[in-house]
Amino acid sequence: MKEQLNQILSQALGQVSSVTSQQKLEAARVKFLGKKGELTGILRGMGKLSAEERPVIGQLANEVRAQIEQAIEKAQQDMAQRLITAKLEKEQIDVTMPGQKVLLGKQHPLNTVLHELYDIFTGMGFSIAEGPEVEYDYYNFEALNIPKNHPARDTQDTFYINDNIVLRTQTSPMQVRTMEKQRPPIRVIAPGRVYRSDAVDATHSPVFHQIEGLVVDKGITMGDLKGTLEVFAKRLYGEDTGVRFRPHHFPFTEPSAEMDVTCFKCHGKGCPLCKGEGYIEILGCGMVHPKVLRGCDIDPEVYSGFAFGIGLERIVMQRYKIDDLRLFYENDLRFLTQF
Repeated sequence: MKEQLNQILSQALGQVSSVTSQQKLEAARVKFLGKKGELTGILRGMGKLSAEERPVIGQLANEVRAQIEQAIEKAQQDMAQRLITAKLEKEQIDVTMPGQKVLLGKQHPLNTVLHELYDIFTGMGFSIAEGPEVEYDYYNFEALNIPKNHPARDTQDTFYINDNIVLRTQTSPMQVRTMEKQRPPIRVIAPGRVYRSDAVDATHSPVFHQIEGLVVDKGITMGDLKGTLEVFAKRLYGEDTGVRFRPHHFPFTEPSAEMDVTCFKCHGKGCPLCKGEGYIEILGCGMVHPKVLRGCDIDPEVYSGFAFGIGLERIVMQRYKIDDLRLFYENDLRFLTQF
């Protein structure tokens, strides 16, 4: 039995030292030390030995087991070290090589100009009001003096969630929400995304951005509106910018107007860009309609106000001489990295 144990030890050490994978090492362990392994088979025959032989064989069997386990453990350590060494060699880095340039992101042109507008209006004492893009029909239409039969409420122009909820077509609902929560004096701008059922082309998109402005206080006049927007235009386009107001109609303002600025290309002389007018329209505005004030529990006999709405995309297109609205939304780095 001693010879069998020594033979098992010799075979085990030889096989363990030659294995090249974890699977083969485990197979060797099972072969020699498993429940049905060769060493276990020898130990089962110890009952046939005399009382004097059992301690000797038992001690020898334990030594054989210990040596085989030690050899297996060492083989596992050597194998792990070889894997680490191979991985390090494969992933070796030449620290003398120049690093790869990391591309830094840039602010989108819409956000660049939007933050300019923030600076201009907050500098004049305006605060920023934000609200839901999914809006109640009441705030989007009724509270703004847009009755049920108004064309703007047609499903051809507005995205309806149901009869009472729409995707807001303007940020004007924030004027009403602000007047409901805050008593005059009020001076806010309301920026955000708006939605209209327009086909996508060079000048239209079903999703775009607006900035609404609202001022309500005692003694507010059309002169205050004109002065505020003139300061805005000069801050945005330069001190030599001229403005003009043309009569228009908006349900929630009375009187209403559209404001033009001198063409940034010809500076008022007339060119193909401004179609010979010398001016380009940039926003709509007017005095807040008394009915809108009454609906927000503000007495139009005591308070008055003005409002205006700016299309952000139009402002940015004029600023950077961009002729296609779709470029803002296509995420083409060739376009975006120019700004």
